[in-house]
Amino acid sequence: MKFSPIQLDALEELANIGSAHSATTLSLMLKCHVNMNVPEIVITDIANLGQLLTDEITTLVVFELQGDIPHGGFLVLHFPGDSALRTANILIGSGDIARPYGEMDQSAILEVGNIMISSFLSATSDLLGIIMLPSPPVLVTDMTHAVIESLIAGMSTEINEMVVFRINLSSDEHEIAANIMIFLEVDTLRMVAEMLEKMIMPEP
Repeated sequence: MKFSPIQLDALEELANIGSAHSATTLSLMLKCHVNMNVPEIVITDIANLGQLLTDEITTLVVFELQGDIPHGGFLVLHFPGDSALRTANILIGSGDIARPYGEMDQSAILEVGNIMISSFLSATSDLLGIIMLPSPPVLVTDMTHAVIESLIAGMSTEINEMVVFRINLSSDEHEIAANIMIFLEVDTLRMVAEMLEKMIMPEP
């Protein structure tokens, strides 16, 4: 599937606006500066999706995209390495990164994910003028590609291609990192791209 340069620029800006709000939210929660990269957009065949994702065991907070999106997709907040435990430690006031990852940590990470993704979708919804809402969050600890492949298999429409947004957030102060990954069904993204293009280049 092809998108015009204008559509790709608009989609990148949409992701940039949403992730900036998420980064600000995380910064306020952790009381530290959070860095953010320029969002990466990858259009890939489902068969090649595993090449984009790692085999390591990670912590993910998963949301289904709901609202005015007909087929939607899902959003994933991904914590590599021990970043989930480090983030939870800040929120619950612990400094022990060698302890087991427990229920209190899981609750803290679910809350972080819920607030960050809600902030992301609120910003993008305001820009598009449509309703985009997250489902209740689900916390998963597993290999990233296995989780994503399971989610795609459970979607209601047959999908051959996915559009993946990847946004990296990090805090050097606390040695933590997080990735927001957005997986959209192609027809859904085409609808969003066309909406953005009309906003940039309105009909005469």
